[in-house]
Amino acid sequence: MSEPRIIEFVVETAGERLDKLLTAQVPDLTRSQLQALIKDGAVSVNDKAIKPGIKLRGGENVRIVIPPPPPAELFPENIELTVLYEDDQLAVIDKPAGMVVHPGAGVESGTLANALLWRYPEIATMKGQRRQGIVHRLDKYTSGLMVIARTDAALNGLMKQFQGRTVEKFYIALLESCPKAKIGQIALPIDRDPSTRIKMIVRKSGKPAVTDYEVLEEGFKHGQALVRAQIHTGRTHQIRVHFAHIGCPVVGDSVYGYTKQRIKLARTFLHASKLSFDHPITGERMNFEADLPLKLVRCLDSLRPNPTL
Repeated sequence: MSEPRIIEFVVETAGERLDKLLTAQVPDLTRSQLQALIKDGAVSVNDKAIKPGIKLRGGENVRIVIPPPPPAELFPENIELTVLYEDDQLAVIDKPAGMVVHPGAGVESGTLANALLWRYPEIATMKGQRRQGIVHRLDKYTSGLMVIARTDAALNGLMKQFQGRTVEKFYIALLESCPKAKIGQIALPIDRDPSTRIKMIVRKSGKPAVTDYEVLEEGFKHGQALVRAQIHTGRTHQIRVHFAHIGCPVVGDSVYGYTKQRIKLARTFLHASKLSFDHPITGERMNFEADLPLKLVRCLDSLRPNPTL
């Protein structure tokens, strides 16, 4: 799957209008396209979403996230989805492991985007249709909660919340070994691996990334530990990279963990278990939880000295 294009720079001159400055920095996009990115929350100044006509003081850090172009032939497919909540503005789904979010290289169908177009055909008419209503992503082999926008207003409102980091995201993960601290925080910057584009690494030049965690259970047969993690930033592969960096890779992760897995799981043991955000129209705080998939429950039980199933 193609990756978004990210441009970052520091404002050198005071008094510049943001939209004019962006036109100079990204000459291959029109001003209207750049303004659309601003409205979508894809442009931030000092990590905050802003308005197109804002005047800059100089010294600000500007970040532009340009999404990859949509596939030429995205079509609706009748694929069953586990929908936990829906209204005329948004939906919350429990994505299964193995489902890709968007079509990309080598994947033309069977994605979440295809399924959403079938269930919510109005997404095709949204101004932000290149996103197919998708506000955030989960890796292919990660399961769990995702919020989907059904209108432009909902899309813009939700994106601003993700940009402002007011969305709460919790995950359950099984690690190959137990962290030294039972409750802790991993605050290490993450960057793309220059030698392998599909991988991320901890590096000083990377973007800030913060993961809080708590060990929920240990004492499994091979020394694994079950943890709950909360991410305060949404870096690519953040949880997997952070835990691998401290020597506790996620079970089932052959990219950042063991090349030869000790447990045959055919997925990563990583599940987005809790999601909280404000309804983009009513302002009501909404909280959702998704139980561990049965396959992961059985995996845990098989690793316990005294299984319950």
